[in-house]
Amino acid sequence: VDYLLHSCTGGQFHNEHWISRKKQDSIRPMHPTSVGGVDDMIRLGDLNEAGILRNLMIRYKESIIYTYTGSILVAVNPYQLLPLYTAEQVRLYTNKRLGELPPHVFAIADSCYFNMRRHRRDQCCIISGESGAGKTESTKLILQFLAAASGQHSWIEQQILEANPILEAFGNAKTIRNDNSSRFGKYIDIYFNKNGTIEGARIEQYLLEKSRVCRQASEERNYHIFYCMLMGMNAEEKKILSLRTAAEYNFLTMGNCTSCEGRDDTKEYAHIRSAMKILMFSDNEKWEIMKLLAAVLHLGNLDFEATVKNNLDSCDVISSTHLTMASKLLEVDPKELEDGLIHRSIATREGTVSTPLSLKQAMDSRDAFAKGIYGRMFVWIVDKINNAIYKPPSNNPRNIRRSIGLLDIFGFENFKTNSFEQLCINFANEQLQQFFVKHVFKLEQEEYARENIGWQHIDFSDNQRALDVLACKSLNIIALIEEESHFPKGTDGTLLNKMNQVHSKTNIYLPPKSSHDTQFGIRHFAGVVYYDAKGFLQKNQDTINSDIIKLVERSSNKFLKKIFQGDMETIPNITSNARVITANGSLKVGFFFLHRLLIANVQIFVRFYLPTEFKESFCLHLSPLKLYIIFDRDLCLRQLRYSGMMETIRIRKAGYPIRYTFEEFLDRYRVLLPSAIKEDPEQCCGFISEAVIGQEGDWKIGKTKIFLRDKALNEKAVLIQRVLRGYKHRYRNKFPATLRSSLVWRAYKCRKLYRLGFARLQAQCRSRQLFHRYQKTRAMVVLLQARCRGYLLRQEKCKKLEAVHILQAYTRGMLARRAAAILRKEVLYIFLIIFCLHFFTSKSPKQLSTELERLRHKEAAMRNRIASSPSESMSDQEMVDNIFGFLPSMVGGQEGQAPLGFEDLEGSKSVLEEVDLDEIPIILAQEEEEYDDLEEYSFTKFAIMYFQGSATDTYIRKRLRHPLLYHEDEGDIVASLAVWWIILRFMGDIPEPRLNTRGREETEEIEIEQNLGRRQGRRLSNLAGLEQVIMPYLSFRDEIYCQICKQLSDNGSRTSYIKGWILLSICLGIFPPSERFKKYLLNFIRNGPIGYSAYCVDRLRRTFSNGVRGEPPSWLELQATKTKKPIVVSVTLMDGHNLSVLLDSASTAEEICCYIAQKIGLKDIFGFSIYIALYDKVWSLGGGKEHLLDSISQCEQVVKGQGGKEQHAPWRLYFRKEVFSPWHNCSEDPISTDLIYKQIIRGLKFGEYYCDKEHDLIQLTMQHYYIQFNLQLSGENSRKVVQDCITYSLLEEKSESKWVQLINGTSYLQRRPNQNIVKGEVVDFARFKWPLLFSRFFEVTKFSGPSLARNQFIVAVNWSGISFLDEKEKKLLDLSYPEVVAINTSRYSISYDGSCIEDMGEEGLTRADKTFGQTISMSTLRGEEFVLTSANAADISELVVMFLEGLKKRSEYAVALITIPPNPLTAVTFLNYKKGDLIVLLKDENFASDRGWIKGQNERTGQSGAVSYDAIFILPTLTRPSNEVLTLLSLTPEQRKNIVQNTQKDVVTSEPRVAPYSLKEFSYEHFRSNTKDNLNKALLNKGITKEKLWVSSREPIKQPLLKKLVGDAELSHQLSLNMLAPILKYMGDYPTRQVRSPLELTDQIFEPAMQTEALRDEVYCQIMKQLTSNHNRYSLESGWQLMWLCCGLFPPSSVLLKPTQRFLESRRREPLANDCLQRIQMVLRMGPRKFPPHKVEVDGIQQTSTQIFHKVHFPNDTEEIFEVASSTRIRDLCQTIAMKLKLTSAEGFSLFLKTPDKVLSLNEGDFFFDSLRQITDWTKKLKKVKEGQSNNFKFFLFCINKLELPKYLRGYHRCTKEDAISLAGLILKVKFNNDKSIFPMIPKILKDLVPSDMIKLMSPEEWKKNIIASFNKHSGKSADEAKLAFLKIIFRWPTFGCAFFEVKQTSEPNYPDIIMIAISKQGVTLIHPKTKDILATYLFNKIENWSSGGTYFHMTIDSFVKGNRILCETSLVRHLQVLFCTWTHSGCHQMTWLWFI
Repeated sequence: VDYLLHSCTGGQFHNEHWISRKKQDSIRPMHPTSVGGVDDMIRLGDLNEAGILRNLMIRYKESIIYTYTGSILVAVNPYQLLPLYTAEQVRLYTNKRLGELPPHVFAIADSCYFNMRRHRRDQCCIISGESGAGKTESTKLILQFLAAASGQHSWIEQQILEANPILEAFGNAKTIRNDNSSRFGKYIDIYFNKNGTIEGARIEQYLLEKSRVCRQASEERNYHIFYCMLMGMNAEEKKILSLRTAAEYNFLTMGNCTSCEGRDDTKEYAHIRSAMKILMFSDNEKWEIMKLLAAVLHLGNLDFEATVKNNLDSCDVISSTHLTMASKLLEVDPKELEDGLIHRSIATREGTVSTPLSLKQAMDSRDAFAKGIYGRMFVWIVDKINNAIYKPPSNNPRNIRRSIGLLDIFGFENFKTNSFEQLCINFANEQLQQFFVKHVFKLEQEEYARENIGWQHIDFSDNQRALDVLACKSLNIIALIEEESHFPKGTDGTLLNKMNQVHSKTNIYLPPKSSHDTQFGIRHFAGVVYYDAKGFLQKNQDTINSDIIKLVERSSNKFLKKIFQGDMETIPNITSNARVITANGSLKVGFFFLHRLLIANVQIFVRFYLPTEFKESFCLHLSPLKLYIIFDRDLCLRQLRYSGMMETIRIRKAGYPIRYTFEEFLDRYRVLLPSAIKEDPEQCCGFISEAVIGQEGDWKIGKTKIFLRDKALNEKAVLIQRVLRGYKHRYRNKFPATLRSSLVWRAYKCRKLYRLGFARLQAQCRSRQLFHRYQKTRAMVVLLQARCRGYLLRQEKCKKLEAVHILQAYTRGMLARRAAAILRKEVLYIFLIIFCLHFFTSKSPKQLSTELERLRHKEAAMRNRIASSPSESMSDQEMVDNIFGFLPSMVGGQEGQAPLGFEDLEGSKSVLEEVDLDEIPIILAQEEEEYDDLEEYSFTKFAIMYFQGSATDTYIRKRLRHPLLYHEDEGDIVASLAVWWIILRFMGDIPEPRLNTRGREETEEIEIEQNLGRRQGRRLSNLAGLEQVIMPYLSFRDEIYCQICKQLSDNGSRTSYIKGWILLSICLGIFPPSERFKKYLLNFIRNGPIGYSAYCVDRLRRTFSNGVRGEPPSWLELQATKTKKPIVVSVTLMDGHNLSVLLDSASTAEEICCYIAQKIGLKDIFGFSIYIALYDKVWSLGGGKEHLLDSISQCEQVVKGQGGKEQHAPWRLYFRKEVFSPWHNCSEDPISTDLIYKQIIRGLKFGEYYCDKEHDLIQLTMQHYYIQFNLQLSGENSRKVVQDCITYSLLEEKSESKWVQLINGTSYLQRRPNQNIVKGEVVDFARFKWPLLFSRFFEVTKFSGPSLARNQFIVAVNWSGISFLDEKEKKLLDLSYPEVVAINTSRYSISYDGSCIEDMGEEGLTRADKTFGQTISMSTLRGEEFVLTSANAADISELVVMFLEGLKKRSEYAVALITIPPNPLTAVTFLNYKKGDLIVLLKDENFASDRGWIKGQNERTGQSGAVSYDAIFILPTLTRPSNEVLTLLSLTPEQRKNIVQNTQKDVVTSEPRVAPYSLKEFSYEHFRSNTKDNLNKALLNKGITKEKLWVSSREPIKQPLLKKLVGDAELSHQLSLNMLAPILKYMGDYPTRQVRSPLELTDQIFEPAMQTEALRDEVYCQIMKQLTSNHNRYSLESGWQLMWLCCGLFPPSSVLLKPTQRFLESRRREPLANDCLQRIQMVLRMGPRKFPPHKVEVDGIQQTSTQIFHKVHFPNDTEEIFEVASSTRIRDLCQTIAMKLKLTSAEGFSLFLKTPDKVLSLNEGDFFFDSLRQITDWTKKLKKVKEGQSNNFKFFLFCINKLELPKYLRGYHRCTKEDAISLAGLILKVKFNNDKSIFPMIPKILKDLVPSDMIKLMSPEEWKKNIIASFNKHSGKSADEAKLAFLKIIFRWPTFGCAFFEVKQTSEPNYPDIIMIAISKQGVTLIHPKTKDILATYLFNKIENWSSGGTYFHMTIDSFVKGNRILCETSLVRHLQVLFCTWTHSGCHQMTWLWFI
C-alpha cells in the first residue's frame, strides 16, 4: 500500500506526495515533543529542520509567537495585536527567572535588568531579523518594560518612551513588507543608577535612508511625518505654509500610495506634537521643523525646462508659487535659490567658474538639497532628544551607573530594485550575523578546544567570506565604491567594471549578465540580492552643491543655518586636499564603535522571523468565522537556515553553558565538600560534581574551569522544589490533625490534674483573699485608732489651752488692776493738789492747771539734775563726738589706689561740696497716713500686752532670764539673751571684759576714756558686736527693738541713754519692725530727744520704703551718725567726670541712678547701673533695690579680712551701661549714647570688648577718629586714636605706625555723617556684637529640669534673650523671649499671656528665701521647665517680665489661638484665620485697644481685618518669629506637658548593681587575633601586652573586629576599615579636620551595614567596644546615642544577640539601656529598616529625647500631634490617626508628605522614617541641595467628603435644575438652620447655593422663590440631617467623590483643547467642560503607564503597543500624581508615592 501525504498550510491542502513502499522505511514516528511543541527548542526530540519548523508553526497557529533557544528568543511576527503586552503581563514577568514562565520578550527584558543589577555588568539586547519581522515594536516593548520595572513613573522614563514616536515619524515609512519600517538604525543605551532606577538614555542613529525623501518604490510612502503634518495641521497653519493634500506633492506620490491602512495620520500628528512637548521642544523649534518640511515639499514641486545656453545644456526653473513659497520658508532670495539650483560654481586656480546644469543635473541638485535638509534636520532632532534624556556620568566613583543597550537595526532587504541603501543595510546585517556566529559558534567551540573538553565539532554557516568581499579584504566592494567616489571622472560604469575585474571569480559576487546591464549580485547569508549600480557614487558622496551651502549661509533662517552649521564651516576650497566623508565611510566608523560596544556588554539575542512574504497576503485570509493564519514554510525555513538556528540548537544542547573557574566553584559550593578532603581546587571540584551531580557527562573538568549543563542544575533544583513542596503539603495536611490532637491532649491533661492542681490553686486564691481581707480590716482598725487618739489629744490640748487663756486673763487682770491703782493714786494726788490750791487760793481752775504743768516740768528738771553725776556734765553733741571721734571726715570712694583697669578715670579727689538738700537722691515711699492716735500706742502698753513673765518696760542693768517676747525656736531664745548682753555692753551698762582689771574706785569717766583709747584701732570701738545685733531675722527684730526701748525707758545714765539712741538710730536704718510693733515704736521715737526724734522717724520711713539691708553698717554710716547728715560718696562716669552723691543707710542703686540721670540730663536711664570695684574685681549693683551701702560694707570686710583697715578700703563707684532693652534706640537720648560710646572705647582699649576681626577694630577706631577730630587728618590725631582704642598687646604685635597706616587707609572718611549718628553706629555695633557683655548676670542653681552640662551656672539676661552659661561663659542653652512660656517665683508670677502679674511683697519671703535664695520656675515652648534657685530670683523675674511686657506692647506679631472659619457675611470686616496662623498687627485709628479689637493681617492668606484680643496671643518680639516657635506656639499646654514628661525620664532604679558585661568572652571565639594593629610584626616581642579588643580605645583600628570579616577582602578593605573612625568622631574621641554633621557621621556608620548584612554585627561590636571602660562622660553619652540608633535599625545576628542583651541588661542604670533592649525586641518582631536614621531621629536622640512627635494636618485646617517611633510603619500611624479621630476605619485615608514642590504619598507598608529618608535623599539629589540645609515637610490627611460642596458649587457635576433647587434648599438649611431672615439675601448669596454654571438659567428672583420652597420642604430637618440628604442626592451621580482638574490636551484631535479630568477610585473620566458630557472613561486597570514632569501629565491606556496616549498640561500636576499614586498603588523604590484618601 502506498502512502499519501498532504501538505497543508492555513487549513488548505496544497500538495500531495505519494510515497512508495520502498521508501516506507525512511518514515519514522514523530517524537512526542514535536506533537504539541515545546517552549525551548533545545528540548526537541526531532532535532532537524522539520522538527524546528513544525514547532514554530504549531505554536504560531496557537498565537504563541515566542520560543526559546536556550537564552535566545525566537519570535514570529503575528501581524496582529495579541493581548500579550499589558501592565498585568509586565507585573507577571517582573523578577522571574528565564524559563520560569512561557517565552516572552518581557522575559528577555527582565533577564537583562536582573543580570545588570545582580552581576553589575552592562547588558545589550541585539534584535535582528528581516524587514517587517517586528524589531521596532519589540524595541518599544522592551523600553516599556524597563520603564515599568524601574517603577518610578518619573518624567525621564516618559521622555525616553516618547522619543520613539518622534523617531518613527521622521525615520520610519511604509514599505511593501512593513507599514512602519525603520529606515535607519538606532542603538539606545538606557542608563540605570545603583538602585536600578532609570536616570537617562542616549540614542545613536545610523544611515538614514535619505533617498526616500525624493523617491519611493511602488506602493511605498515617504516618511510618516509628511503625511501626519498634512493631515494633522489646522487650516490656519496650513495656510501660512501654503500646504494642501498629500496627492499634490511630487515627493509624496512617487509610490502611488498616500495612505496607510491602520494608521491615523491625524491622531499620530497629535501624538508627535505631544511627544515634542515632553522632550522639551519649544514651540518655535516645532514651527521651524514644520517650515523646513513644507519647504522640502515645495522644492519637490519645482519644475525645470531644458534650454541651451552658450552651446551648453542648461535649464530654467519654471516660475511657480512653489519657488516663492520655498524661498520664503527658507528665508532666502528667490533669485538666489533659482541660480543655486541651476548653476554650479567650480573653483579653479584662476578663480571661480559658474557652469549651468542640465535638466537632470538640476533635478539631482534639487533632490540633494531636499535630502540634505531632511537628513541634517533628523540628526538635529536626535541630538535634541539626547539633550533631554542624556545625563552625563557623575565624577563620583561611588555613583556607578549601568546600562542596557537595545540595538534596533534595519532588517535584511531584498526588493525588486535594490540600490545603494539596500547594500548598506544588508552589509550591516552581515556584520550582525557574523557577530552572532562568532559568539554563538566560534568562541564557544574555541573555548572547548582551549580547555581540552571532548567536543564533536558542529558545522555552521559562516558568512565571513561574504564580509571579506564586502568590506574586509583589500579591494573589497566598499573600498572600491569609496575609491571611485573620490575620482573626479569616476562613474557608476567605471565602478561596475572595477568590481567585475576584482571579484568576478568569487562565488560571492555575481557579475552582470551583459556589458549593458548595471545590476550585479551579492550572495548574502540570507540569499542572493541583485543591486542596480546606478546612482551608487552620487549617493555615497552625499554632497550638496557649494552654491547651495553658500545660499544657506546667506539665509535669515537661524534654524536652517544651525542644522547646516558643520557644512558651512567645512566648505572646500581649491587648495583643500581633505577627503569628504562619504556615506560608506561614516557607516564603517559607526559600526566599528558599535562592534566595540557590543563586545564590552553581555549580549542577549532576539531573532525575528517573517511568517509570510507580504502582510497583505496575511490579511486576505482573515474571516469573521475563522482565522486562517498563513505560515510560509519555505520562507521560514530559509530564515532558519541563514540565521543558523539549527546549529544554535545543537551547540546549545550539546554544550556546557554554565562555567566557573575552580576557585569560584569551590567558593560557592565548598559546603558540599567533605571536611576530610584537602586537595587542590581542581580535584575538589571533581569531588563535589561527582558526589552531587553524578558521573561525568553533565559536567566536564577543563584546564582552568569546570563546565556544567543546565540539566545538571535544573534536576537538582527540581529535586529541592519537590522536597520542599512535599514537606509543605504534608505540613498543611498534618497541621490541623496535630492541632486537634494537641487540643484533646491538653484537655485530658487539664482534667487529670484538676483535683491536684486546681484544688491547690483554689486554696491559694482563697488564702490570698483572706489575707487581703485581713490586711484591709487591719488598716481600717489602725485608721480608726489613729483618729480616736488624735481626737483625744486634741481634746486634751484644748483643755490645756483653755487653762492657759484663763491664767493669762487673770494675770493680765492683776497687772491692769495694779496699774489702775497707781493711776488712781496719781489722779487722787493731783486732785488733792488742785483741791488744796483751790481751797487756799483764789486762782481760777485754768490758772491752777497752768501752774500745775509748770510744777511738773520743774520737778522733772530737778529729777534729771539729781540723777546726773558730776562726770556726765558734757553735752549730747560732745558725747557723740567722744564716741565716734575715731571716724575721720571723708568723701566715700576716694581712698587708696584705683582698681585695676580704671586708673585712667582716677582724677583728683573730690572735696565735700555744699549740696542742696532737695537734690538728695531719696525716693520716698507714698506718704504714710498721719497717726493721730499714736498716744494710745505707748511702749508701756506694749510691754504689758506682750512681754513675758514679770519683765517690765523700764531700764535695768542685769541679765534677762528669758526673752521679752515669745519665741517658738530655742535658737531665737538663746540669740535674744545674747543680744541683750551685747546691748548692755554697747550702752555701757555692764563693763566689757578686759585683760587688766582695775579697782572699783576708778570712776566711770576714766573707764570710758580707756576703753575709747584701747579701741581706736578696732572697727566699731565700743560698737563691737553690733553686726550680731542689727542683722536679725524677721521674727527676731521686734525683740531687739523692745530691748533697746526698754533700756531707754527711765534710764538715769546720760551716757547709756545717748548710746542707746545711737544704737536705735542705726537699727532703724537697717531693718524695720513688724506691723505689730510699728506704731508703738513710732510713738516711742516721737517722744525721744530733740536731736534724734525727727532723724529716727525719717530713717524708719526710709527703711520701710526700701526694705531690709543685707550687711552690717559701714564706716560711712557711722560717720553719718556722728553728724546726722547724709553720706557723701563719689561716683565716676565713663567720660571721666566725678559726681558727689548724697546717701543714707537705705539708699538703693535705683535712687543713685535716678539722681545721676537728673544731674547730667540723662533721659534713657534703663540699663544704666552702679558698678563697684575693689582691687581687680568689678561687679554690678544693678539699677534696682540693691542697697549701695551693703556693697560698700562687703568691700570693707574684704579689706579687713586681708589685714587692712576698713576706713582705707580702696573701693570705687562707677556709672555704666549694663544691659540694653530690646527696643533700644540711640537717637532718643544723645547723652546716653555718648556715655555708652565712651564706655565702649574704654572697653576696647583695656580689652573688655574684643574684636575677632581686625576689620571691625579698624572700623571702630576710625569712627572714634571721626568723632574726636572730624576730618582733620594728621599723624598726631591718628596716634591718639590708636592709643585710645588699641590694646597694649595688639600694639606689641603690630607697631603703632602700622595701626596708624591701616586707619588712614580706610574709606570711612569719605562719609560726613553727624557725630551723634556715628556714636549710635558704634553703640549698635557693640549691642549686636557683644550681647553677652551687655547682660545682667545672676548666679543660679538648677533644682530640677532638663539635663544640662552644669547644675550651677549663670543666667545672662540681655536684649536678645536669656542664656545659660557655665563658669567659662560657654553657652549651655539659649532662649529667645517668644520661647519663654511662664516665669514663677515666690515674689512674681507671670503667665504666658502676660495677664497675671502678682507681687507677694516682703512678707511673702521666708527665712529660707533670704538665706538660700528664692526659687524661680521657667517654662519654655519646647516643654522644658527649669526650676532654679537664686538669691536674685525676684530680680531675674522682674527683668524678664519687664522685657516681655515691653516687647508685647511694641510687638507687631501675634498668633491665633482659635480658628475663625470663613464667613461670607463678615468676610469684609473680620479676619479669617486658623489656629496657629501668624497675624501681623496693623495700626489703625478705627480700632481702639480698650474695646478689645485690633486690625491684623493673616500672613498665610494676606487678608486683613478686625481681630479680637481674646483670640490672639501677642508675641514678645520685634522681628518675625521663626517657624519652629510658631509651631510650638500652636501646641496646647497638655501637649507640651506630654512632651516634657516623655523627654525627661528620671531613671530611678532600685535594682542591685550588676557588674557590667563586656564582649571579652565573645571575643575569644569570634574576634580576630588581638595583636595590636599598629605595630610592625618584626617589633613584636613577649614583653608587649596584647590589646584588649573589647575595651574602648581612642585610636582607629586597622582591621575589623570580627574574624569572619578579616578573611573577606572586599568587605574588610572597602567598608569595615572606614567604620570605626566615624564612630570615634561621633563620640568625640577622634579629632577631625573639618566639622561633620552628626547625620553625615551616622550615615557613614550605618549605611554600609544597611546594604551588607554581614557588617551589622561589626557595628554592634565596635559600639559596645567603645562603651566598655569608657570614662569620658561626653563620649559615653554619644556612644549610647549610637547604640540607641543601631538597635532601632537592625538586630544583631543570633550569635551576637544574647551577648548584646546581656551587655544592655548589665547597664540598666544608663538612661537609654532599657530603651535599647525594647528596640531590639521591636526590630526582631517588625524587621530591619532599609535606610540609615533620619535627621529627626539623630537630632532627637542628641537632645536625649527618645520620643518623637510629628504634626499631621487635616483638610479642615486643623492639625494634631502624633508620636512616631523608629519602628512605626505608615499603616500603624494611619490606624493611630483613625482612632484619634474616632473613625470607623482607616480605609480610604493615607498620609502625604508635602515638599516645596511636590506632594508625595507614603507607602503604608514602609517604615515611617524610611519613607522620610527616601524622599529627603531623593529631593536633595534632585535639587542638589546641601546636607545641612533644612527641608520643611508637612503631612496632609485628606477626607474626600469634606470637599464635595466646593466641587458642586464650582459646577463640576452634571446636575438638573430640579436637583440644583433641592440642593440649594439643603445648603441653605445647613448654613442658617431655621433662620428665615436670610431669605431676602438669597439673590446676593446665590454663588454659595447654586453651581456657577447654572446661575443664569433663571433670574435671581426665580431662584429665590424656588429655593425658599425647597427650604420649606426640609423645615423639619436638622442641619446634620440636611447634610446627609445633600450627600444622598449627589451620591447617585457618576462623578461623586471625584477630584476634578481642568487641563489642556494636545494628544487627541477629537477632543476639545480644554477638557476636565475626573479621578475617582474606579478610574479616570474625561468630561467636556461646557456640556459636561463624558468623553471617555478609563478604569485604572486599563491605564498601563503614567508619568509626570513640569506641567505635563501623560497616560498610556489599553496597551503598550497600540494604546491611546493622552498628554495633559496643567499647573496641578502634583495633585494628579498623588491621586494616581493612591488609586493605582504603584509604588516606587526610590520615592514612594501612595495615596490613602
